[in-house]
Amino acid sequence: MTPLRLLPLLPLLLLLPACGGSEEDAAAGFDRARLAVFGELPEFIEHPEYGRPSEAMIRLGEKLYRDPRLSADDSISCNSCHDLDRAGVDGKPFSEGVGGQLGGRNAPTVFHAAGHVAQFWDGRAADVEEQAKGPILNPVEMAMESPEAVMAKLGGIPGYREAFAEAFPDDPEPFTYDNLGRAIGAFERGLVVRSAFDEFLAGDDDALTPQQKEGLDLFLSTGCASCHNGPYVGGGSFRKLGEVEPWPGLTDNGRMEATGNEADRYFFKVPSLRLITRTGPYLHDGSIADLREMIRKMARHQLGVELSDDQVDSIAVFLGSLG
Repeated sequence: MTPLRLLPLLPLLLLLPACGGSEEDAAAGFDRARLAVFGELPEFIEHPEYGRPSEAMIRLGEKLYRDPRLSADDSISCNSCHDLDRAGVDGKPFSEGVGGQLGGRNAPTVFHAAGHVAQFWDGRAADVEEQAKGPILNPVEMAMESPEAVMAKLGGIPGYREAFAEAFPDDPEPFTYDNLGRAIGAFERGLVVRSAFDEFLAGDDDALTPQQKEGLDLFLSTGCASCHNGPYVGGGSFRKLGEVEPWPGLTDNGRMEATGNEADRYFFKVPSLRLITRTGPYLHDGSIADLREMIRKMARHQLGVELSDDQVDSIAVFLGSLG
């Protein structure tokens, strides 16, 4: 028989199991107000000035994206380093360009890149249209001599002039290097992949497993979303690598190399975490291959937080819901 003096405490005692923070508790419900930091993933990432491109422009962009003849020795295409069958990366710390030369930074995924604040790790290109024109002329990557040389080469390939004319019907001179960038960018703006996380954001509580929900809770409470937020779970800002604790062995000056501003030293674009479980190795230099090590080090150096093995595992499992 329950003593009368304990009766007023029964409601509180019944609530105690719900305060443990276990996976079962996370599955019971999630405060959806906390999800406002993310936002809805668009179906297509439209250019703020040009709007949605025509299908002809997108087709031309994909053809250019996959064509190794945009490189000096016909060996390297955009897809070589940003392989669409491998989540938009090549899986290497540094990509190989013409003649086996190695680039100086890790090639990030092209998926969702069109929605980022800027392009490249240092943000030196404003959008994917501008970014697309860079590697073609980079002597380490695709090594074409000049925009004129690129267009002269394409002009000798049957079908390209007609494809440019169809893609840019209102342009008095459609066959230009700038339009090449626009076409590739138009194709890349459609590289959007929905995931279980998007279904969860849309209201399906069963889209995430209990452990994924626990990982999401930790992701938010630890402070990961202070940088990795918005529809792309990142990509919207530049942050200093080693914000709380200096990053060991850091020699790349980051955004300072693009701006010349000392205040930008060691700042890099915050990467999107969409497809993150499939796009290693990680960081601007591809120096970390293991996702769990990446989570642990970012928590320590960016947030000043030491995570337990179980916490790291839960966050990693949550990140798997991002595609």
